Amino acid sequence: MTTTRDTFEYHTANFTGYNVLVTGASGVLGFGVAQALVAAGANVTVLQRSASGLTGVREIRGSVTDADDVAKAVDGVDSVIHIAAKVSVSGPLADYEHVNIEGTRTLLHAAQNAGVSRWVHISSPSVAHSGDSIIGDGAGAADPQAARGHYAATKAAGELLALAADSPTFRVLVLRPHLMWGPGDTQLTERIIDRARQNRLPLLDGGTALVDTLFLVNAVEGIIAALEAVDTTRGEALVLTNGQPRPIGEMIRRIAVAGGAKEPTLDLPSGVAKAAGSIIEAVWDAEKRGDEPPITRFLAEQMSTAHWFDQRRTHHVLQWKPRISLDEGFQLTTQYYRH
Repeated sequence: MTTTRDTFEYHTANFTGYNVLVTGASGVLGFGVAQALVAAGANVTVLQRSASGLTGVREIRGSVTDADDVAKAVDGVDSVIHIAAKVSVSGPLADYEHVNIEGTRTLLHAAQNAGVSRWVHISSPSVAHSGDSIIGDGAGAADPQAARGHYAATKAAGELLALAADSPTFRVLVLRPHLMWGPGDTQLTERIIDRARQNRLPLLDGGTALVDTLFLVNAVEGIIAALEAVDTTRGEALVLTNGQPRPIGEMIRRIAVAGGAKEPTLDLPSGVAKAAGSIIEAVWDAEKRGDEPPITRFLAEQMSTAHWFDQRRTHHVLQWKPRISLDEGFQLTTQYYRH
């Protein structure tokens, strides 16, 4: 099946007869997953706080932390793709716990009570990242104690809740998309573009750290492939990437240019950025500021350490490989922002 949105094109199997709940469909990833499933014949319910803009779905405006909203969302559903999360680089720990842990717990209990049989859980490689370089490793175990920052720690705890619920009648598969980017993505792509336009985007140590990323279209198709794969493989976590490691400086420059900004020219030593990030993050938290700090220690670590992953297990389990190369992704991104 094929569906398009602007420059997006998704290819999936046929999912006629599936009744799928997608959480977080107001975000670009959840929107793409829900849209592609509708085109593939599935009956799709979406749950998120704001309007998704989707057609052909049963839409419930609400929160994964609200038991009534969740009960409505899982009614008549056989599969859940749980994408909704609090995603940020700063803010009180309680806010992250409320959504990423308690929201996951609430949704899990409701899904099990409603007879859901498939659960695809969207997590993050940061749940198993303690600040050191990752060079060709597998997924690794989620560790809330070692994970860096509130987001990673609470996503790790949420992932462990999902895996603990796995059973032959409630099959759980965890996917960890790594550094997803692409047209319309506000979490990474448009932050890079906006900061590059303001000349507020430094590279660390020359941007030489080797990282793997994931183009948005491939993320959507990989997640949907997991909806089939969970019927045969369950109870494990898989990192999802393009399988094309590149220096992080190259990725940042090309994303910035694709969005119509100039290449970043600022450069900082990573040690300086980490120290500054720790101080700035503490100030932001103390002042309870609503905006995001320009740098945090976690961001400095991510921008200065290598992190790329062995994808052989992911490809085997999902029977899937990324269809859009990095070069093709940059072309699609350029077209999107140009028009």
